[in-house]
Amino acid sequence: SKHLGALAIGVLGMLVAASLPTELWYRLSWLTLAAAFALLAIVLVPSLGHTAGGGQRWLSLGPVTLQASEPARLCLLLYVSSYAVRRAQELGTSLNGLAKPLLVIGIASALLLAEPDFGSAVVLGATALGVLFVAGARLRDFMLAVAVGLVLVAILALTSQYRLARLMAFRDPWADPFAGGFQLTQSLIAIGRGDLGGVGLGESVQKLFYLPEAHTDFVFAVLVEELGFVGASIVILLFGILVYRAVVLGREALQSGMHFQGLVAIGIGSMLGLEAFINIGVNTGLLPTKGLPLPLISYGRSSTVVTLIALGLLLRIHRELYGNQKRLVQRGYVR
Repeated sequence: SKHLGALAIGVLGMLVAASLPTELWYRLSWLTLAAAFALLAIVLVPSLGHTAGGGQRWLSLGPVTLQASEPARLCLLLYVSSYAVRRAQELGTSLNGLAKPLLVIGIASALLLAEPDFGSAVVLGATALGVLFVAGARLRDFMLAVAVGLVLVAILALTSQYRLARLMAFRDPWADPFAGGFQLTQSLIAIGRGDLGGVGLGESVQKLFYLPEAHTDFVFAVLVEELGFVGASIVILLFGILVYRAVVLGREALQSGMHFQGLVAIGIGSMLGLEAFINIGVNTGLLPTKGLPLPLISYGRSSTVVTLIALGLLLRIHRELYGNQKRLVQRGYVR
């Protein structure tokens, strides 16, 4: 019932996002930046932030809890896209032009790590870097930023006791299957049970007693157990189509002179693709255990609502792009 409520709110948000001109988001990028930092800062206030699962990531708003990182990441994406358009010349000619937005993203990532939410910080940083590179950042500056980012990620992973423990368990989960490697081993058992066609929808055994977080972080393992290799392949294909269409839409918008809209579309596609890649990688043992939902599939009200709003933005960009082209054709400017 809670998830149905989130779907209803998310669809309403999607319709609102699809109806508002994207120019409004461009002009109000300073407000989205302020909203992002307000969310990330308020959640760390003990009397306002809600703690669960060892992290202080949620805001308690009466009967509703909001995971602050979800709307904050979308708000920061809108800001970075706006910055890249407004400062295009500086971005393409100097390291300083790339360093300024990355400093903002670095501060936001530090707030995410204080929750702690390592996965969201990685997705945010990678998405911002990708958008700035597409916007025209110099290759040498981009590579320097990537190198610095990888070094920082390695330092954070190796200097944190619980992250280091996760890395050790990831290397050989079967060496400690009832403690550090428990989640991954149970996930792999679920995937193994799925075989080619799965055990049937709703027939998973692992989700009942064994696999932790079966409805959120490890929902893909349950999906594979119930629908098998065939079902999992279809889900991966659908994510691939979604990301591909978002990137193509962004490229066409850039080519049509709609630079802000193009960067937002590419950023949304990259963000959803990264979240899906990390979640599936964690479930299959390709990546260390990290708590990120699988977009549109995992239970998570904040993720569901924000993802649907992001899809509403894509619909609006599609409407503006092809609506403009249609008007040009009707007026005889384009054949």
